Amino acid sequence: MTESSWNPGTLLRLSGSYWQVCTLHTGVKLEIFTLLSKGPASARDLCHAMKGDLRGVVALLDALSAMELLEKKDSLYANTPAAEAFLVKDAPAYVGYMILHHHFLMDSWNRMSESVLSGKPVDSSLDGVTEEAERESFLMGMFNIASATAPGVAKALDLSGCRRLLDFGGGPGTFAIHFCMENKDLTADVYDLPTTRPFAEKIIARYGLEGRMAFKDFNFHTDSVAEPEAFDAVWISHILHGENPEDAQRLVVKAMSALKPGGRIFIHDFILEDLRTAPLFAALFSINMLVATDGGQSYSESEIREMLENAGASEIRRLPYKGPTESGILMGIK
Repeated sequence: MTESSWNPGTLLRLSGSYWQVCTLHTGVKLEIFTLLSKGPASARDLCHAMKGDLRGVVALLDALSAMELLEKKDSLYANTPAAEAFLVKDAPAYVGYMILHHHFLMDSWNRMSESVLSGKPVDSSLDGVTEEAERESFLMGMFNIASATAPGVAKALDLSGCRRLLDFGGGPGTFAIHFCMENKDLTADVYDLPTTRPFAEKIIARYGLEGRMAFKDFNFHTDSVAEPEAFDAVWISHILHGENPEDAQRLVVKAMSALKPGGRIFIHDFILEDLRTAPLFAALFSINMLVATDGGQSYSESEIREMLENAGASEIRRLPYKGPTESGILMGIK
């Protein structure tokens, strides 16, 4: 939004936009859209299924209808096509896990002033939310988002001649899955924490890639790469922004140690312009890292280039790829 667009009306609409955000979060958390995937239902029917209060359920359903996520006809509510496609559990394009991840971040964002003044993350947790539930929403949310972008990324990456790829801190391995699907001679190892293994193995099996992909327990802060100079390519996606500059540099060095001479390293992240005020999403994501991590931030292209140079990479260039949230990819050669 340009400076001339700001006025009391636009400022107040922005300030109150959390009303819609919280309404969406609640609809997903209470699985309203999944319940309605069975067919139109009345508020009383949904109230009974949810064991809720009729007044509260009606208010939520009417607000979701006003947001055009539900359709109301007479006394019945139904999903819109968009809600059916993106907000019903088990739908191929379901984004509800990422929405729940955003929901779990709300308390931290509400306490942003504490982080701004202290420079430290806030100690935040939601009542009744287990660590396992937060982990599931994060990992499956990453899977949801990566599943939408990975096919395009796989076509943008030149992995010709590569036989073995390392997905460094790869979570459930979504990108590596699509790289293997796009490159039939490629195998991949996914390095991530042991708690990620059940999610990764389930998703790898879903794609039938157990014979070409392996998950390795790995803490990238404390563990050394088990097979130095063993990989033709290393992929690092959305890892650096969680680290302070010194640790981010160490991770790039560690990832480079896994590459054969002549191997390719790819760094995918929300990349700021050098002035650090654009793109908007990357600038706001730095706030997310401020409230949630000890030193994490979005990095500029020149900062990531410097990390690659310090780790011994050459022929560094930015690929002509822009993700839906304006993420970018830098590539270097060992």
